[in-house]
Formats: sequence, C-alpha cells, structure tokens
Amino acid sequence: MENRFSVKDFFLFGLMIALIIVVVLAMVQFDRQYDNIRDLRQDNTALATDLSQIRNGLRDLDESLTELRESGIAFSPGGGVDGNGTANLIERGVGRTGESDPFYQLKEVETDSQFARGGWFRDGFGTKIGRLTPFVSGDVYQNWVELLVMETLATRDPYTLEFLPRLARGWQISEDGLEMTFKLRKGVNFSDGQPLDADDVIFTFDWIKNPEVQADRVRSFLTTVEKVEKVDELTVKFTFNEPKFNNFESVAGVPILAEHFYEQYTPGQFNEHVALMLGSGPYKLEAGPDGWTPTGEGVVLVRNERYWGTPGTFERMIFDEVQEDVARMVNYTNQDVDILRVNPEQYTTLRNDESAQEFTNYIEYTSAYSGYLYIGWNQAVRTEGEDPEPTKFADKRVRQAMTLMLDRDRMAEELFLGYAQTASGPFIPSNPQSNPDIEPWPYDPERGREILAELGWEDRDGDGVIEDEQGNPFRFKLIYPGTSDLWEKVVLFMRDNFARGGVIMEPERLDWPVLVDRLNAGNFEAITLGWSSTVESDPYQIFHSSQAAGQGDNRTNYANPELDALIDEARTTIDRDARMKLWNEVHAVLHEDQPYTFLFFRQQLRAVNQRVQGVDKSTVGLNWEPLNSGIIPWFIPQGQQRFAE
Repeated sequence: MENRFSVKDFFLFGLMIALIIVVVLAMVQFDRQYDNIRDLRQDNTALATDLSQIRNGLRDLDESLTELRESGIAFSPGGGVDGNGTANLIERGVGRTGESDPFYQLKEVETDSQFARGGWFRDGFGTKIGRLTPFVSGDVYQNWVELLVMETLATRDPYTLEFLPRLARGWQISEDGLEMTFKLRKGVNFSDGQPLDADDVIFTFDWIKNPEVQADRVRSFLTTVEKVEKVDELTVKFTFNEPKFNNFESVAGVPILAEHFYEQYTPGQFNEHVALMLGSGPYKLEAGPDGWTPTGEGVVLVRNERYWGTPGTFERMIFDEVQEDVARMVNYTNQDVDILRVNPEQYTTLRNDESAQEFTNYIEYTSAYSGYLYIGWNQAVRTEGEDPEPTKFADKRVRQAMTLMLDRDRMAEELFLGYAQTASGPFIPSNPQSNPDIEPWPYDPERGREILAELGWEDRDGDGVIEDEQGNPFRFKLIYPGTSDLWEKVVLFMRDNFARGGVIMEPERLDWPVLVDRLNAGNFEAITLGWSSTVESDPYQIFHSSQAAGQGDNRTNYANPELDALIDEARTTIDRDARMKLWNEVHAVLHEDQPYTFLFFRQQLRAVNQRVQGVDKSTVGLNWEPLNSGIIPWFIPQGQQRFAE
C-alpha cells in the first residue's frame, strides 16, 4: 500500500507552516514591545531624575537665598547684595569633595559613560527576619531596610566621617553645646506624598521618650535631651541638660517618623506590629508601610517615585532570606544574587572557582561598623513571671576561667583562616578608644580549671566533669543563631574546649526571630552573637547597669559601679583626648570583668558581581553597604540590567 501526499495533507502542512510563522512574528513583536516598555521605563526614570534635579536645584537656590537672608544680607530688586552679615550662617558638614551635598557620590557616578538607572539589585539577609518596625526592632537586618526607607537629619560621609546634611539643610550649635538648631529642607515628602516638617521631628522624639514605647535602645542615647521645640514649620531646636560627646549624633541619626501615619497607632499596637515603616527615603516597602509580614520570602523595596533627593539607582532592591551557606553560595554562583557576604571558607572557595572568577570582584576590607563577636555570660536569668535568678556567671572569676579555656587564636587561624583577630574588648585595635596596653586573655585551660577549683568546682567522681560540693556538674546552655555553618563550627569548637576543662556546654541552635525573643526576655545562660559598631562606640547601651532593665541592651545583667561612673564621665567629656583616656579605662575594666568573652574582630569579605559598578572602598569599608547610608552610588549598566525574579 503506497503512502501518498494528498491535497488535504498539503493543506494541513501549509497551515502548520503559517501557524509557525504567526507564532514567530508574535514572539518578535512581543520582544519589541517588551523592549519598548523597558525603554519607556528607562525614559520615565530619566525624566523623573531630570525633574528631581531641577526641583533640587530650585530648592537649593531657595535655601541659599534663605541662608543669606538669615545672615542679615539684604537683596536689592536688581539682584545685587547689600550688607556683610555672616554671624548666623548655617553650619554644614564636609564630604570628600569639600561639598555638603549628601548625594555627591551618586552625582559623581552619574557622569560615568556606562551609568544607567534601573534594574533589580538582589541581596540577602542570610537569616529570617521577624520585624521591621523602627525602634522596637534593633537588629542589623532591620537597619538595612530602615536606612533605605527612612531618613535622618544628617548622615556620615563614608570617606571623611564628617556629618553631611540630609533632611536638615544645616544646623547651628551653641558655644556650650547645649543647644542645637536644625533647619529642615523645603519640599521633602514622605513616600505617601505628605510633607515632612518640624511637627514630624517633634513627634518622633516625643514617641521615643514615651516609656510605653519599647524604644529603650534608642532612648538610651537620648538621656541628655531635655526638650525638643518647634521654632517654625522647618526649624527644630534641641536643648540638652548636659554636654555629651555624641549629643549631635544621638539626635541627628534618629530616623524621622511620619506623624500622620504613626499617630493612628497606640504604643501597644506599635510595639506588637511586625512592620510599620513609612519614610521619606529613596525606597519604600513594596508591600506598603504596614503590609509586610515575616513569611520567609524576604523583603522587597521599590524606588520611591516621590523622593525629594536624587533618585536611587535601582528600580527594585530584593533581600532574600536564605539561611543555609550552601544555598547562598549556589545562588551567587548561578548569578541569582549580586553580592555575597562570605565567611573565610566560602571566600577561599569562590576565589578558586574558575567560573566565579569570570564574573566576580573579590573585596577584603576592615570596617568600623563590623564590630565584634562575643560570648555573653548572663549573670541573672529572667523567666516569665519570676524574679531574676543569679547564675554561676555572676562571679567574674568564673567568667575569667571560661575565657581562659578558649583557644581563640587557634579558632581565628583554623576557622576564620586568618581573616580574624582575637579581641581584648569591644573597641577595634586601630580605634583610639582601645587601650593599647591590654592584651587578650591567653589560652590557659589549666589556669582556668584552677580558678574554678578555688571556687569549689572539682572532678569529684573521676568522670572528667567538674562538680560543685553538692555533686552538681558544671553545665550550661549556650544559644546561638542558626544562620551559618561557620557559627556551627565555632560553637562545636568552644564545646570541645570547655569539655577539656571539665565543663559541659549544651549548644542550642535557634532561628533568628526566636533567638531575639529569648535575648530580649533575658531567658538564657550564655549566648554567642556579634555587635555592629560605630565610628566612636558608646558602651552605655550594652554595659551600663541602667540598661539591664526594660528593653535595654545589657542583656547579661552586668553591673559594676566603677564602670558606670567611667562611662558616665566619658560621655560628658567633650575634649577628645581626655575622653579617649576614659574609654581606655573602660576597656581595662571590661577586660578584667569579662561580662563578655570578646572573641574576634573579623575582616569583611565580599564577592560582588562585576555587573555592579561604582563599588569602592572607603574609610568605613565600602562606599555603600547597608549600615553606611541609604544613598547608593552603585549601579548596573543598562545592557546588564535584569527585571525578573
């Protein structure tokens, strides 16, 4: 039987060919439409940028004229200037270029021939995040988001470390330092379009001072603020009851709340809500100011189209929540994320990965903001409904013994591959706050065991575990974050070290939100974590006895009147050299008391996709990273931008 190609077959074949052609043409047309939409989006972004720059220029001109009027200079109708008064000119900080423009870095990269706005920048927390509400959530990840969504009166320049005006266009400080007057910018709006003025600043500080608001952490920095007054719609005056070295930073660095949004919530509702975040910054929450929930799907920010300043470079910023080190590495090597904060082992692996080398910039740096890792020894465990119960760590000799049992130098070399330095206290060695005469406690497990024996802890039954006189073994639980395999290795190393000294350490790995709740409740015996830092750290928040109550950060319930007095004196000492000597004494007391076993200062290691341009090292580390500023001078050239998940 023959197979013949009939007319019907010919017709069907032709129909199929025609259908394929139609599909191909549709695909081409769709691609063209997508390109047109993308180009239109780029044009709209460029137009918004131009309008913003025109608006900023007009605002700056108006502010300059206002400053001249405030200085006593009169203007003639023809534009000439009369008079020479300058006594009341507004003071401003100075950036790297000698200017006071907080956007100078961004404007510099705008001149790059490859510069383009747009694309999605993908980052990651490396853990789950439980809350975004400002003030009541003080962890580092919430701060990443806050600095992009909310703004402060002033911000530090990452190169000079001088304060640059942000929401304030300038400020005046009295000779005795007890009065500070901030002049706010005109034309600043929150992301919902409502204007920002002096009333919002007043509301913010009144809100923080309200004892019903769980803002103890921020409140601890504002102890010297006596009153905040509205001078006019765009002028706010702060009066302090005593001078303090960081009075300016304590008020200039507070994110300003939108009164019209936050006033609808009671303090209790504010404390309990997982995400109330409305600001005037370059980005806003995609889910809305009260719509984000901790689902584990991360945080998405979109550009604030109403931003008063120079628009952000990225159309969208995505922060993933991927806890497993291996998964984060895979995401990076697949180029699904643009930056990876890596531990030393990951860094070494990536440096040796030929495929990763093709698209990666490897960056090593130290940062004043990176802080230190530690073990916190709780002196009084708090359990719900009961009074604090003293622990074995209430005796500083026990804490000293625990530090002596840890081979921190070996940990730094073997676990951190030399990218860490053993710490002797909370101050980075290069910082003048650090006492140069203090060396870290050595690794001396025999001496540690001798100290515990003097306190009655001995191996009474020959099983290798030390017991007290009642036969109770020296046993404690250490909680730690389940954020990385490195934490796991550090904890297991510590467990083995303590076991050699006859001490049983029981590790308890917790998800980040759970750990934060336990920490805030004071319900733990020991914890290992890290603190971020600042250019000049204020240890009041962590080690002053007054901060052991409420929501203060003295979670270990450490109290030493001598240290309290030193911290109080240092905070009110304006002379820098004299203040540094006092901080050196604070360092000495903390070294002796060991409320923390100070573990390491780590070198920061980053893998950044080469498509991200504008990345540069600065005095604080990189010219932008989450803890530095919400003004991002990084960008992605147009041909390399991505707009997909």
